[in-house]
Amino acid sequence: MMGYGMLGQDTNGIHLRLYSRTVIMVDNKGNRFMYISCDIQGVADIVKIKVIMALKAKYGDLYGHDNVLISAIHTHSGPGGYYQYLLYIFTAGGFINDSFDAIANGVVKSIDMAHNSLQTGYIYWNSGELIDSSINRSPASYDNNPKEERDQYKYNTDKTMNSMKFTDLNGRPLALINWHAVHGVSMNNTNHLISSDNKGYASLLFEADYNPGNLPGKGPFVAIFSQSNEGDSSPNTAGPRCIDTGLPFDYITSTCNGQNDKCIAFGPGKDMFDSTSIIANKQYQKAKELFASNDHKLRGSIQYIYQTVNMSDYTVNLATNTSVKTCKPALGYSFGAGTTDGEGFTAFTQGTVKGQEPVLWNLVRDLIGKPSNEQIDCQKPKAVLLSIGEMKFPYDWSPDILPTQLIRIGNDVVIAAIPGELTTMAGRRLRTAIENVFAANGQQQQVRVTIAGLANSYSNYVTTSEEYQIQRYEGGSTMYGPHTLQAYIQQYVTLATNMVKQTGLAPGPEMPNLLSKQITANVGVIFDAPKLFNKFGDVLVQPQSTYRTGSQVKVTFVGAHPRNNLKLESTYLTVERFKQNTDNQWQVIATDANWETKFMWRRTNVLLGNSEVDIIWDIPVGTPNGNYRIVYFGDYKNIIGKITPFHAISQTFQVMNG
Repeated sequence: MMGYGMLGQDTNGIHLRLYSRTVIMVDNKGNRFMYISCDIQGVADIVKIKVIMALKAKYGDLYGHDNVLISAIHTHSGPGGYYQYLLYIFTAGGFINDSFDAIANGVVKSIDMAHNSLQTGYIYWNSGELIDSSINRSPASYDNNPKEERDQYKYNTDKTMNSMKFTDLNGRPLALINWHAVHGVSMNNTNHLISSDNKGYASLLFEADYNPGNLPGKGPFVAIFSQSNEGDSSPNTAGPRCIDTGLPFDYITSTCNGQNDKCIAFGPGKDMFDSTSIIANKQYQKAKELFASNDHKLRGSIQYIYQTVNMSDYTVNLATNTSVKTCKPALGYSFGAGTTDGEGFTAFTQGTVKGQEPVLWNLVRDLIGKPSNEQIDCQKPKAVLLSIGEMKFPYDWSPDILPTQLIRIGNDVVIAAIPGELTTMAGRRLRTAIENVFAANGQQQQVRVTIAGLANSYSNYVTTSEEYQIQRYEGGSTMYGPHTLQAYIQQYVTLATNMVKQTGLAPGPEMPNLLSKQITANVGVIFDAPKLFNKFGDVLVQPQSTYRTGSQVKVTFVGAHPRNNLKLESTYLTVERFKQNTDNQWQVIATDANWETKFMWRRTNVLLGNSEVDIIWDIPVGTPNGNYRIVYFGDYKNIIGKITPFHAISQTFQVMNG
C-alpha cells in the first residue's frame, strides 16, 4: 500500500473501490481544460506521462500536459508500486505493473467517458467554512510563523471549502468539484483493505443523491472531493494522546517518554471506519449546502499555463535583494519519525535538527548514501537522514523536474495545481501571492484562487521557512530545503503574470520516463489451489437463516488470489435480493464498492496456494424485508498459468426490519 510507508502493510481486500473522475470544460472559443481526480495517494508523473501519450494517440493535439490536470485525493489506503522513483516504491517491493496499468488505464477510461458526454451548460462557484473536519497535527510548527501573519486567520488549518457546480442549460446538475484541506488518513496504518478514505466516501455519498437507483461508480453524475493545502491538516479530530499513560505528550516531538509510537492521534469515531464515515459525512453535508445555494455563475474564457522547472536547482530571489538556491532532495530524521497520524521508526523523533542526530544512525546513513557537505549546509537546520537527490542507484530516488500549472475558469476562478503537499500557511501565502498578481494588473474582479494539491506529480511536503526551522515531520519531508515555498511562490507568480499578460512561457525541461529502469521484488501470483477435499467456491461458512437490519452477515468461501483479475468496472462480490411477485429475479443491491460491504482475502497456505475469502455485509437500517444471498466472483490460476473464472453463491437468508 502507499501512504504510510510501512513494510508489511499489504492489501488483502476491499473496503471501498477506487475511482478516477473527470470533468472537461470547454469555453465558447473552443479552449478546453480537463480536471481529473484519482482515488490514490498521489499522482505519479509517469502516470500523467502515460495518460498524455494515450490521449495524443486518440485525440491528437486536443489534450496535453498544459490543459490536463490530474490530482489525487491522498488516500493512504490505496495500492503502491506505481511511482517511477525508488523512494515511493521501496516499501511496496518495487514497481508493480498491475497497479500502474490499472491507474493509468482507469484515468484514460474516465477521460473518454467525459469526452463523449460533453454538453452545453453553466458553471457556478461558491465557498464556505467547514470548521470541524480537521485539526492541525503540527501546531508547534504553525506557531513559529509570524504572529502578525497568524493573527490574520481565525484557525490554524484551512477551513474553506470551495465548490464548483456544473449544470446543463435547464439547471439539471451534471457534476461537482470541491476543494477542502484534510488528510486521507481516517483509515489508519493497521488497515489492509483498499479504501478511498473520507474524500472517496464523500464522493460516493454525493453521487448517490444524483444517480438514484445506480450502484456506486455508475450513473452520469460525478462528484469530485478534491484535495487542497492539507499538509498539516489531520482528520483525527480527537487529537493525539499518550496511549500508554494518557498523560500529555511533548509539544515539539510528539513523543511520550521519548517514544513516538506511543503518541497517536485518533479520529472522532469509535474506530477507523466510523471516523472515516464521520469526516466524509461532514464534507458531504457541507458540499450539499454549497451546491444548493451555488448561484455565482462564472463568465469568461478558459486560460491555462504550464511549465516544468528543476526544483532541485531553482534560483530564489529574496526580499533582501539576495538570491539563494533550492537544494537537491533530502529527507530529515523527522521524516523517519512519522506523524501522530502514522508513526514511523521508533528510533527517530520529530523536531530533530542538525547537531541532534543519533550518532549510530548517522553511521548507518553514511553506509546507504553519505550526504555531501554542500547538501548538509543547504538543507540546514534539517538533520539529513536520506540525501535522496544524491542517491542514483539503481536509478533516481526522487524527482528533480516538477510540473507547475495555473488554470483560469472564467474571469474570477484560478486553480493552482501543486505537485506536493502544502501546509496550511504555505497554501495561504501562495494563494495571496497569486491573487496579488491579478490585483496588480488591473483585474477589477476579485480573483478566487483554489489549490489543487498532489497534482501532476508528487514531491512530498512544502512548509513555510519558519515551519521548516522546527523540523517536525512536514519540515523534515520538505525535500528541496528551507526555500522550497519561496521557490514555488516565485514560480507561480511568474505563471500568473504571464497568464494576465497573455504571454507565453517556455515549456521547461522534459520530465523523465524511467519505466525501462524499474525493478521489482513482487513475483505476482504463482498458482492457486483449493484446500484438500474442496473446490473453488465452496462455502465454508454459510450465513444464518435470518438477520435483523443493523446486524452483520459474514460468509466464507474457498477462494483464489484476487490479483488474477482486478475486476475493473466489475466486482468481486454482490449482495442480491429476490424480487418476488415482480419478475422473480435476483437484483444486485450492493457490490464491493458499497460502504456496507467488505471483501477480505487471505492465503491460508502459501506453499500450496490455498486461499479463503470472507464477504461481509453490514445490513443497512431501512433494508427492505426479503430473501437475500451473497455471490462471490473469483479467478484461479493453475500451475501452468491458465486463469479460469468461477463464482459461488451462498444459501438464501432472510432480512427483517427491527
